[in-house]
Amino acid sequence: MKIKLPRIFLIILGIGFLINLLQSYFTPLIFDEAYYWHFASDMAWGYFDHPPLVAVLIKISSFFFDGELGVRFMSCILSTATLFILWCTVDLPRKKEYVIHFFVLAYSMTLLNAYGFFTLPDTPLLFFTALLLYVYKRFIESPDVLWGIIMGVTMAGLMYSKYHAALVIIFILLSNLKLVLNKYAWLSVCIALLCYVPHFIWLYDNDFVTINYHLFDRPNDPYNFTKYTLGFFVNLVAIFGLTFPWIYWGLFKTKANDKFTRALLFLVYGILIFFFLSSFNRRIQTQWIIVINIPLIVIVFRFMMENETAKKWIYRMGLVNIIIILYLRIGLVYEPMSPIYYETHGNKELAEDIKAEVGDMPLVFENSYRGASMFGFYTGNNTFSLNNESYRLNQYSIDNSEATVQHQKILYLSSRSSDADVSFTKNDRRKIYGKYIDNFESFRKLKTILEAPINFNLEQEQTFQLYNPYEFDIDLSKLKFNVAYMTDFKIVKDKLPIKPTLKDPNISTIKAKDTLTYSFKFPKPRKLNDPKYVRIGIMENRINYGINGRNTKVE
Repeated sequence: MKIKLPRIFLIILGIGFLINLLQSYFTPLIFDEAYYWHFASDMAWGYFDHPPLVAVLIKISSFFFDGELGVRFMSCILSTATLFILWCTVDLPRKKEYVIHFFVLAYSMTLLNAYGFFTLPDTPLLFFTALLLYVYKRFIESPDVLWGIIMGVTMAGLMYSKYHAALVIIFILLSNLKLVLNKYAWLSVCIALLCYVPHFIWLYDNDFVTINYHLFDRPNDPYNFTKYTLGFFVNLVAIFGLTFPWIYWGLFKTKANDKFTRALLFLVYGILIFFFLSSFNRRIQTQWIIVINIPLIVIVFRFMMENETAKKWIYRMGLVNIIIILYLRIGLVYEPMSPIYYETHGNKELAEDIKAEVGDMPLVFENSYRGASMFGFYTGNNTFSLNNESYRLNQYSIDNSEATVQHQKILYLSSRSSDADVSFTKNDRRKIYGKYIDNFESFRKLKTILEAPINFNLEQEQTFQLYNPYEFDIDLSKLKFNVAYMTDFKIVKDKLPIKPTLKDPNISTIKAKDTLTYSFKFPKPRKLNDPKYVRIGIMENRINYGINGRNTKVE
């Protein structure tokens, strides 16, 4: 199909692309981007928190540019392509008369602006959602082998972007259940699964660490209406800013007159209902619902062409949104113009201070994958996040970063001032403290295994297994153990030392790839008399206890 684009469309699209390029070049990284840059430093078919596509984008960007633009270049490409695809998805001849209205609608959406240049998993998610809707529209019109293959590859792209992509696919399917009888739809499913096999293999090889963390091991808080459910509704306003009344008016007035519109509506309402229900269990982050922006641009743009009131007010309020957003975007670069101290501010300067102090010495951050990745990017030093039981597991828990700092003199950075040798101050006056360690040694990959469920009885002797995944033996005298008692929400309330024993007291080391069985008794809790989950942790070389075991349910 030949697509003829209005000249004004190309001009505005090009200006938006150039603005995003400039923004990418001058804006320091945010912490999540630095974390995904760390992903890209060791390419794999999966990562602790997300599928690998965000790392692929950064890797490709690095082939063209250095620095921040070497992280964000592909995001500028994808965000521009997303708007192009959405324009092509609207098959109304009159749309050529409303080019400026289309861009005001799209550019006025707050988070959509951020993902125009930030490199985050949501960036490819938005692109592939737009592409899937376009492909699905063509598939409805002409279901054949070609469109079936294209739709399958597109669904795989979605799933390689972010696991939330499954919701996009499911709600489109639910909008047209007759697809289960369509052989070309099944072809697309088979193609998608085939493309996704490498990630399934990665998950298997890594003990489904991503699934286990997101679904089972992640701590949560007790339900709080203001924080959870009310916060969800605040997010529904925040993603659209001042245009939100007319955006939702356009949604409510749109009827499912055809299969494609039905898919758009199912996608929007499905996402909203799913996360509304989820808000009774956990806090909903704003970016989790951003995918509704894609179908809503199509829905609301069509509505604007039919409703003069909506067109007028979305145009007016959209321009106000854009002015505010541009001001805030300048503030990301130029701190004096920012109304808040944002995470793009101060990190480059702090990294320069640390680099001047330690040179190329490795940096170990206590409980901060954000700090390890950010300062790894800006200093070029080897970095590692040493996670203890007060934090959470992350990519540094499963990759090879620990090996790059072992048995070297390192600077150990934390928020604790005790025993600090040096300190550094950010321009927001927050301090970070450093302690030199001459021969750093950690074993954070050691695993403790409790059989679930476990009978919590203070008098009964229990057992756990200690597994050494390393390629070298470890002296057991360097290790101490504790047990963490947790609530229903996996929040640690008690952390008490234990002295487990081996059947053979003559064993002094654990061999590489070997497993030992310890016996112990649960110590009496101090704060939590009825723990719901327990976990065994390990302290090595007097470093704080780590997260070495799964949260094990108590009978």
